Amino acid sequence: MEQILRPIYQERASHPNTLGVILIEKREKVSQVTDTFDTILLILTKDSNQPVFTKHYTFNDKKAAMHIVSEKQLRKWLLLGTNRKIVDWIFYGRVMFDRNEFVHELKTELKDFPFYGRKIKMGIEFSKLIRRYLEGKVFFEQKNYMDAYNHIVDSLHHLARLAVFENGMHSEVTVWSQVKIIEPAIYKLYEELLSSDEPIDKRLELLFLASEFMIHSRTKDGSRHILEVMSQKGYWTIQELHEQEELRNYSVDLEVFIEYLVDKGYIHIERVQTKSDKIFHRYYKVEQNEEETHSE
Repeated sequence: MEQILRPIYQERASHPNTLGVILIEKREKVSQVTDTFDTILLILTKDSNQPVFTKHYTFNDKKAAMHIVSEKQLRKWLLLGTNRKIVDWIFYGRVMFDRNEFVHELKTELKDFPFYGRKIKMGIEFSKLIRRYLEGKVFFEQKNYMDAYNHIVDSLHHLARLAVFENGMHSEVTVWSQVKIIEPAIYKLYEELLSSDEPIDKRLELLFLASEFMIHSRTKDGSRHILEVMSQKGYWTIQELHEQEELRNYSVDLEVFIEYLVDKGYIHIERVQTKSDKIFHRYYKVEQNEEETHSE
C-alpha cells in the first residue's frame, strides 16, 4: 500500500506548508488504532483553512485514509486528549517526511511530557471524573442502577487516564493495558465491576466507596492547574472563569468542578452586595498561601 500512496504523500511533502508526513499501517486484523483502515496517512501542516481534511482511497481489497491536520488542531487534540489515536500515530507511525525535524521534536516533546501540559490534562480529566462520579452517585442513591453503572464505568475510565498522566505518560487507545501495569489497584476495580458475581447494587456500592477514596487522594494534584490560574487575581465571577483562556478547556465540567472544590475547601466564596438587600453576587477566590500549600 505504501508504494501506491507514495505519489500522494510526495506531492503533499512538496508543499511548503507541510510539516511532516507519517504512515501508519494496520497491526491487527481489525485495528481500532487505524479505524479499520489498512493504512493511515497523516499529513501535518503549519496552518489550514480546515483544521482537519480527510480523503479515503481504495486499491484492490485495501483501503486507506488520509488526514491533513493543522498544527493548531494537533496541539488541541494533544492537550485535551480528545483524539487518543493521534498519540499512537505519532509514536508508532513511520515518518516519511519531516521538515526541519518537526516530527522528531514533537515525539521528543511527547516523551518528555512537560509538567505544565501534564497539569492541565490532569485538571481536565479530573473535572470529567468528578462530574461522572457525582452524577452516578445520585443515580445510585435513587436506585437507578443501570444509569449508575454507566456513570461509574465512565468515571473509572477518567480515573485510569488520570493515573496515566500522573505517571508522566500519555493516555493511548489501549489505556487499560497501561493501567494494568502502572496502577493495578484501579485495574482491579474495573475488573471487579465487570466480572464480579455480586448483585449490581453491591458491586456499585463497593465501587463508589473505593472511587471516593481514590478521588479524595488525587484532589490536590487534580485541582493544581485551576487553583494556579485562579490565584492570578483576587476574585472571579463564574463568567470570568468560563472566559479565561485555559479554563475554557474544562467546558461543561467547569461549574461542577468549582462546586466540588468549594465543598472541599479549596475555593472560597465571596459575597458581594447587589442592588437588593437580600441578594448577593457569588464570587470565587483562592487564598494565595492556601494555593501554595495545595501545590507543595
